[in-house]
Amino acid sequence: MSVEPILSIRNLSKRFRHYASPRERLAEALFRRPAPAGQEFWALRDVSLDLNRGETLGVVGRNGAGKSTLLQVITGTLRQTHGEVRVGGRIAALLELGAGFNPDFTGRENIRLNAAILGLTSRQVNDRFDSIVAFSELGVHIDRPVRTYSSGMYMRLAFAVAAHVDADLLIIDEALSVGDAFFAQKCMRFLRRFQQNGSILFVSHDTSAVLGFCDRALWLDQGRPRAIGPAKPVVEDYLAAFAEGLEGEVAAERSRRRNGNDESGTPATLIDARLPWLNASPYRNDIELFAFKPDGASFGRGQAEIVGVRLESEDGQPFSWCVGGEMVTLAIDVLGHAAVRQPIVGFLVKDRLGQHLFGDNTYLRHEGDAVPIAAGERLRARFRFRMPILAVGTYTIAVAVADGSVADHIQHHWIHDALAFTSHTSSAATGLVGVPMHEISLERTAG
Repeated sequence: MSVEPILSIRNLSKRFRHYASPRERLAEALFRRPAPAGQEFWALRDVSLDLNRGETLGVVGRNGAGKSTLLQVITGTLRQTHGEVRVGGRIAALLELGAGFNPDFTGRENIRLNAAILGLTSRQVNDRFDSIVAFSELGVHIDRPVRTYSSGMYMRLAFAVAAHVDADLLIIDEALSVGDAFFAQKCMRFLRRFQQNGSILFVSHDTSAVLGFCDRALWLDQGRPRAIGPAKPVVEDYLAAFAEGLEGEVAAERSRRRNGNDESGTPATLIDARLPWLNASPYRNDIELFAFKPDGASFGRGQAEIVGVRLESEDGQPFSWCVGGEMVTLAIDVLGHAAVRQPIVGFLVKDRLGQHLFGDNTYLRHEGDAVPIAAGERLRARFRFRMPILAVGTYTIAVAVADGSVADHIQHHWIHDALAFTSHTSSAATGLVGVPMHEISLERTAG
C-alpha cells in the first residue's frame, strides 16, 4: 500500500505584476484592465514535486531563482497564480527573519503568538512554554521587545518555537546562516533527530550543506525546475552551470588575455612559490579561537569530567588566533571523579551544520598501555597536527572521555561544542577543508 507524500506540488506558477504607478494598480483592480505588456514577472513556472515522509529535500539556485517564493506559496503567505499545493500534515517554517513576530511584543509574547500561528492550542503552549524559553537561551532578552533583537536572536526565538510544535514538515530558508556557532550546532542536533521521522524542505546557498544534509535536491533556474533527484548529481550540475555562468561574465577578460597574452602582448606566466608556507595575504587562513565552554550541552555517566580544552602553539602557549597550515596541539584535561581503568580521550571537529570534518582519539596509540586514573587524579591528552585550511565560517570541537575500547566503552563526559573557532579568511578553493600547499606553480614548457 503506497504512502501519501507529505508535500505534493503540481504545475505551480506564481506571477507578479509591476505597476508604473498606484493609479495603474487601481485601474486593474476596478476595471480588470490588464497590466501593460512587459510588466509581468513569473517567479515560478510549472514546478512539480513530491516530498515523501521522512525525506529531506534541498532547494538550490541563484538569487532570483524563485526559492523563497516557492516556500512562501507552500506555507500560504503567498497565493499561487496557477497550480496546486497539497500538504499532508502540520508545517513549521523558518522563513525570513521576523516572520510571524510582532516587533513590539516581547519574546515571551511572541512565543505565544508564533506558536498559535503554527497550530498549537493554549494548553499546549502552556505545557511547552518553559522548554521553548530554555531552548532559545535568550536569558533576560526574552522579556524585551523583539525589535531590539539581533538577527541571531530572532533565529533563536523562531527555531525554539518551531522545535516544539510537533511538525510533520519543517521548512527552512537560510535560517541557519545567522547566530552563533554553539546555537547552530544545537539546531543541527535537533534537525538530525527530526529527520528520523519528519520531512524537511531546506533552502540554502551553501551547496556543501545540501550535500551533507539532504537526500534529494531541486534546482530552480529563473523560476523553472532544471533538475530534481539525488542531491549529489543535482548539486554537481548546478555548480557546473554556475561556473559556466561566471565564465560568461568574465568573457571579455578572457578574450583580452586569450593566447596567453595580456594587453601589452607579454606572455603570461604565474609562479607561486609557497615554501615559506605561512605567507602573507591572500594565502592566509586566519582562525580566531574562543574560550573553552565547560557548561555546553553534554552527556555521560560522570565518573570523569573534561575540565579544560585549548589549542596550543608549538611552545605550549594557548592560541587566541592561529593560521591554517600551522602546527597546533589540542590539549584536553580530564578530572577523575571515580576510578577509570582505561580512559579514552577524543575529539571531533564539526562545521556549522554539524558535519564531521576530522578527529581522533587516544585508544589506538595507547591500546594495551592504559593510563588509568583514580578519583581526584587528572589526565591530559594532547593531539598534535597541522591545522587544515578551513573555508570561511564557524566551527566547533566536540570532546569526550570514555572508559573501555572503541568498540565497547562507557561514555563518561561528552561535550558537543566545547570549543568554537571562526575562519575569517581562507585560500581554500573548494571542499570542506584545504590542504596547505607548499608550492603551486604554472609555467610554459617546451614542446
